[in-house]
Amino acid sequence: MFDERSPIYHQIAEAIKNDILSGELQAEDQVMSTNQYAAHFRINPATAAKGFQQLVDEGVLYKKRGIGMFVSPGARAALLEQRRQRFFADVVEPMVAEARVIGIPLDDVVERITAMKGSENV
Repeated sequence: MFDERSPIYHQIAEAIKNDILSGELQAEDQVMSTNQYAAHFRINPATAAKGFQQLVDEGVLYKKRGIGMFVSPGARAALLEQRRQRFFADVVEPMVAEARVIGIPLDDVVERITAMKGSENV
C-alpha cells in the first residue's frame, strides 16, 4: 500500500481522505484506531498517529475522548473543494498556459474536451 514517494503518515492521511471522497467513510463514521491501523498495515503506531493527527488538524477527523476518531461533518464537501482547487491549479492552469505557448486557441481546447464528453462520462 505504501510507496517511497512521500512519508507514510502523509499516505495514511491521503488514503483516509480518499475513503471519505469515495463514500466508503461517511460523516460521523468511526475510523480504525491508530493502533489498529498500525497493526493492520504493520507500521509504527507513532507513524499512524501522525497521519491521524494531520487529519484532525485539517478538520477531517475529530476525537471523541475515550471512544475514538470520527469523520467530521462536512469533511467530504471540504475535501471535494480542496481537490477541485488543486485540479484547476495543477492541471487546468498549466494546460491553458501550454496551449497559449504553442498557439492552440482556448476554443479548440474546450471543443476537444467537450468532444471527449461523448466518449466517456466527463
